[in-house]
Amino acid sequence: MIYPTGKRYNTLDGYMKEKFGCKVAKVSLNAGFSCPNRDGTKGYGGCIYCSPMASGDFAGDKSKSIKEQFSDISSAMTKKWPMAKFMPYFQAGTNTYAPVEKLRSLYYEALYNENVVGLSIATRPDCVGEDVLELLSEISEKTFLTVELGLQTVFDKTGDIIRRGTDFAQFCDCFWKLKEKNIAVCVHLINGLPGESKSMMMESVRKVSEMRPHSIKLHMLHILKDTECAKMYEKGEVAVFEKDEYVSLICDQLEIIHPDIVIQRITGDGSRESLIAPLWSIKKFDVLNGVDKELLRRDSWQGKFNSESLKNKEG
Repeated sequence: MIYPTGKRYNTLDGYMKEKFGCKVAKVSLNAGFSCPNRDGTKGYGGCIYCSPMASGDFAGDKSKSIKEQFSDISSAMTKKWPMAKFMPYFQAGTNTYAPVEKLRSLYYEALYNENVVGLSIATRPDCVGEDVLELLSEISEKTFLTVELGLQTVFDKTGDIIRRGTDFAQFCDCFWKLKEKNIAVCVHLINGLPGESKSMMMESVRKVSEMRPHSIKLHMLHILKDTECAKMYEKGEVAVFEKDEYVSLICDQLEIIHPDIVIQRITGDGSRESLIAPLWSIKKFDVLNGVDKELLRRDSWQGKFNSESLKNKEG
């Protein structure tokens, strides 16, 4: 199966072009949100892989307002994509972790900018209370909203190792509440977490695919400076993928993901200044090209071995 983009998987760029008729670029924002894993509510320091920037290494300058951040970043993007529209992306920290009126003000400050076609909000399943859920529902009725939920793995044993602070049951509860409100959900998964085998990584993808989220992000584990993961790496307690090994795994995972699910990402970004390993991940397009070539070599595509789509074909 070849998608309209020419890719063998359902890319976010292709989905956005089909939905909005043009390039849509995500504008990563930093509203200065903390996280229950950082402020002592559930722990300090964040998950073991989380950078001191709370995963906001590529987001805007939190000393500036949301409007200023959006203006700075979108202006730079317009030079590359003159006809692009934009989707503000609250990326750094836990972006529903504040009183609901503060959230409302920040979200609408992002939405009320020129050429904005939607909004994306990254958060945790334990930080979406009923009041936040109602606000998200309100926004989803006005614009295209995606809520990005960090799951990383369906295995709670691994969740304890990475200090996730939530379990799979909490994730499922939040996920289904969002879906009931017709809110698009993007699920984050990380390959290569400590103690996980390939079969466990495949099982995480299989279970999430069965839930039929709007989209999925697949990352590899990054070893970043000044993280607990870096200490574990130095002690030999955690390993990283070789590039060919990772490319093969991603292709295996794509093959079992339902073909209608949007793939927002198949590789991760680590800043050159903070990345310890794997250094090959800096060359993002090498990874993307590697996946394209491997799918072509296999004559394979997203969903080729997905049980639900195979059943529908047989029926």
